[in-house]
Amino acid sequence: MANFQTWISAARLRTLPLSISGILVGSSIAVAQEEFHSVIFSLALATTLGFQILSNFANDYGDFVKGTDNDERVGPQRTLQSGLITKGEMFWGMVATAIITFLFAVALIYIAFGSENLSYILLFLVLGIAAIVAAVKYTVGDSAYGYKGLGDLFVFLFFGVVGVYGCYFLYSLEWNWEVLLPSFTIGLLSAGVLNLNNMRDRAADERAGKNTLVVKMGAENAKKYHYILIIAAVFSIVMFSALTFTGINDLLYFFAFIPILKHLKRVMETVDQEQLDPELKKLALSTFLLAVLFGLGQIL
Repeated sequence: MANFQTWISAARLRTLPLSISGILVGSSIAVAQEEFHSVIFSLALATTLGFQILSNFANDYGDFVKGTDNDERVGPQRTLQSGLITKGEMFWGMVATAIITFLFAVALIYIAFGSENLSYILLFLVLGIAAIVAAVKYTVGDSAYGYKGLGDLFVFLFFGVVGVYGCYFLYSLEWNWEVLLPSFTIGLLSAGVLNLNNMRDRAADERAGKNTLVVKMGAENAKKYHYILIIAAVFSIVMFSALTFTGINDLLYFFAFIPILKHLKRVMETVDQEQLDPELKKLALSTFLLAVLFGLGQIL
């Protein structure tokens, strides 16, 4: 039976800073507008972490069942692949995580909307259920969308638009369309992390029948696509600052552009795509740094 340390390994803690970046950005905009609520922040954080851990468990399970996780895999060995957790244990781990995460989501919705805003309650319940389904269906099942080149789209939507804009709305109950711009930034950078993962694993994924967007477009086009993601992300958040500028503190996040642009140069120069593995961590942490600095700028 798997021990606690093994489950921590399966949760892949290194992926968690990226998942909470959207919550930090959405919450900091709420702070700037004097809409912040500490309980909403805590529950949003717990819910987002639950979704990410569920997704990590499901990816481990789905790729193992489909035979994608094999000796040709470049990244860190996963727990099912290494035999540290059985398929049955991982299945029930997914079920337990989904239930706990959904309970956090229900509590979050109740605190944010009370019992009066029925339409908003239903909307966010649907989003919560959709997020759970999306976390699981990325690699699990015959219709796994990650095997059909749709992973980037779902990452953009749930890490970016839902993560940032949805979080902001829970505080403010206002449709502020300017907030879509930083949500696009986090979504695009998150899609960039996934694209790096798929660039690294392209050859193995193709042999295993995992038709990611990188497999569909090829190695060179995947690089060009990566540049577009990063540049569009930078453009979106700069546009938000141009529309909402109140002082130099709003531009603190510019310091995060240094590691992001260094990362882009590294990707441009890399010929062997298997050597891109360290860049996943760099881009994920750079996105988290951007979220933290952006948040500080909003608060200050």
